[in-house]
Amino acid sequence: MTTFLPLAEKALRREKPTRDELLGVLRGSDDDLMDLVAAAFRVRLRYFERRVKLNYLVNIKSGLCPEDCSYCSQRLGSEAEIVRYTWLKPDQTREAVSHGVGAGATRVCLVASGRGPTDRDVERLAPAIEGIKAEHPGVEVCACLGLLSEGQADRLREAGADAYNHNLNTSRERYADICTTHEFADRVETVARAKHAGLSPCSGLIAGMGESDDDLVDALFALRELEPDSVPVNFLMPFEGTPLEGTWELTPQRCLRVLAATRFVFPDVEVRLAGGREIHLRSLQPLALHIVNSLFLGDYLTSEGQAGGADLEMIADAGFTVQGAGEPTLPGRRHDLLRPRRRGAGTALPPNA
Repeated sequence: MTTFLPLAEKALRREKPTRDELLGVLRGSDDDLMDLVAAAFRVRLRYFERRVKLNYLVNIKSGLCPEDCSYCSQRLGSEAEIVRYTWLKPDQTREAVSHGVGAGATRVCLVASGRGPTDRDVERLAPAIEGIKAEHPGVEVCACLGLLSEGQADRLREAGADAYNHNLNTSRERYADICTTHEFADRVETVARAKHAGLSPCSGLIAGMGESDDDLVDALFALRELEPDSVPVNFLMPFEGTPLEGTWELTPQRCLRVLAATRFVFPDVEVRLAGGREIHLRSLQPLALHIVNSLFLGDYLTSEGQAGGADLEMIADAGFTVQGAGEPTLPGRRHDLLRPRRRGAGTALPPNA
């Protein structure tokens, strides 16, 4: 039997796990699964207690995307049977948001398909953000609009957006196998632009796309370098009509191992249970709450999720509580937020420029 307590103790000290340690998590035996969950729970409990943050997705522009991301039902050439529409009007966006907030969500995620927004698109979205912040004080607004151009993150921040999501999805080495219309570096740059503008960086991954264990570890390490405040973990939803249709390689146990590895890499960061949890974790979803501290409530972008009421029952039955609006998500003490300068003027190392 493998013990994961040393890895948990390491995470409690906010130390980065080694590649071999994470590979041990991903390749562990199902006989050790409950020991793994218990070890990850120690870390989750220390930094987030029994609080669960609820997030709510609003798809403000569906389909019609020129990018060829092979996992996506909204991709160029997708034959998936999804709802397609152009930008929602500000009042339609606010109405959709009100349903999620009414169910207990303290963060709303406004997502638009496409390579990235035009400046006009950003201005189109600004009134919706301003209206949401006025109607729901304390509720966070996260935008997810694709690749950002210079100045767009600043405008979103001025409108009242709190965060920006742009997932790395997989490892740098494997990215060209998943998408050819933009590069891994483009995604990294967008997260950096959002962070520089003062938006809380949100970036995660998708598991179950045929990646190796090493790919998952590489993706987690790349994400850690971005220093995100939240890390959504998605599990592939293999829509018919996309290149990855029929890719059903995940088990509930595998999903729990991926989540535990993420928690050990990000001990004091919001780890969010995201798309595909219902179809891959199935009856083991409550166990996942012992690892993650956040989840999406209800439906996703182009697929239906578990009913919101069932989510709330699951959280309560598992002994957790829903985090309230205005209640801080991240622990008071964070690592790496203040780092003494050791490069540039007065040193032998080049500046960070």
